[in-house]
Amino acid sequence: MACSASFSSPLRFHHRHHQHHSHLLFSPKTLLNPPTTRPTKPTTPFAIPPLSTADAAAATFDGTTFAVIGGSSVAALAAVLSLTDPERRRRLQAEVVGGGDKEVVKDYFNNSGFQRWKKIYGETDDVNRVQKDIRLGHSKTVENAIKMLTDESPIRGVTVCDAGCGTGSLSIPLAKEGAIVLASDISAAMVAEAEKQAKEQLLAGKDGLSPAPVMPKFEVSDLESLEGKYHTVVCLDVLIHYPQSKADGMIAHLASLAEKRLILSFAPKTFYYDLLKRVGELFPGPSKATRAYLHSEADVERALQKVGWKIRKRGLITTQFYFAKLVEAVPA
Repeated sequence: MACSASFSSPLRFHHRHHQHHSHLLFSPKTLLNPPTTRPTKPTTPFAIPPLSTADAAAATFDGTTFAVIGGSSVAALAAVLSLTDPERRRRLQAEVVGGGDKEVVKDYFNNSGFQRWKKIYGETDDVNRVQKDIRLGHSKTVENAIKMLTDESPIRGVTVCDAGCGTGSLSIPLAKEGAIVLASDISAAMVAEAEKQAKEQLLAGKDGLSPAPVMPKFEVSDLESLEGKYHTVVCLDVLIHYPQSKADGMIAHLASLAEKRLILSFAPKTFYYDLLKRVGELFPGPSKATRAYLHSEADVERALQKVGWKIRKRGLITTQFYFAKLVEAVPA
């Protein structure tokens, strides 16, 4: 997918000193070292982003129908949500494919999820408002990850592992920058699409790049089975599919593959975002087949510290229906 947001596009942040529901605008450069942020409870009605997955969003919020809540109703809503049982639905999803989170993710992205996310990550106009917004959010995350990678020095000749490459939205731009890329994904369908896109964009010469970029090496693999050593390892928008207990091991393994730098994005876990996610889980669409997990920045930081890494840069990317924390970690 070609990144749809320009590097000069402003990114929105919630600032702890603003007690009303507003957004501050920061440039992507500011994103890399933003002030400590914490979302505040809104005092006016707002559209609730279903953070569970784009599939729940597409099924429940079609661009014209939204769940709306005022800030004064947060406590009441939390009480109602405490009576729901999203874990039961998650267990049923796992039973369908005969396994846990990994099997659910693999089955989904090799089947119905592949076509849906290929469309979201692509450039087709055949997307609804929510999917288009998620496409924008993901592209901003990709752009800012690339900025993290290229800010200090060019990446020509630098080895990069793109763990969870999807359709190649990060791997292909990195190859254009001259990086030597291993692109892996748990979904064979996603890897095949990424390789197809790379051949069209890198080998066809339509961009007139000189010297010709090195084609990424594509591999079907889950995160924990990846091998080798790379200057930098990047894992974007993958941890949302795994609980913290699994994410800890994945983060540790990814760090063991990286020599200089590890870049991660994840859906941030705060009381506010967790509440919005639970609202989305009240309305599971018929095609919803993946689970969604939020992760607190403190938990991610602890997982990194356990293996001798520290966070050097951090930022928050938000659109109406997309929230992601982006961090760059280096050896402590």
